[in-house]
Amino acid sequence: MLKNRRVAPRKEIDPLLISTVSSMENLMKIAKGGQIVEASISGFLLIVKREDLVPLTLRRNLTIDELIGTKILIHLPQMNLEISGRITRTQLVPSDKCFEIGIDYTDDAPEYWRECLLDLLPTPGEMNED
Repeated sequence: MLKNRRVAPRKEIDPLLISTVSSMENLMKIAKGGQIVEASISGFLLIVKREDLVPLTLRRNLTIDELIGTKILIHLPQMNLEISGRITRTQLVPSDKCFEIGIDYTDDAPEYWRECLLDLLPTPGEMNED
């Protein structure tokens, strides 16, 4: 279905909190929290704990692959920013009781904007106050 895989260098970032993940199709809340842990000019890698998934059917399953292809909106409260994208992949991380969710956000944002956003995201340790 979504065979168009874009390859872009990934940047490991200080985990950036997300407050919500919502479906743009029906405004259903998918998750009530999570973190972006990697970013590139084409997408994000989100980590969502099982207990942060809102629909009971998702929390009870070992896979959330039914979300692949879903157009979503994520809210980043630390940056006061909402970004839309499409879920491209999901994977259960059993040891951490969470899911990795790959998001492609190239459809709704021009490349120069995505490059600027990537530059603004904090690198590991950058946000530590010592």
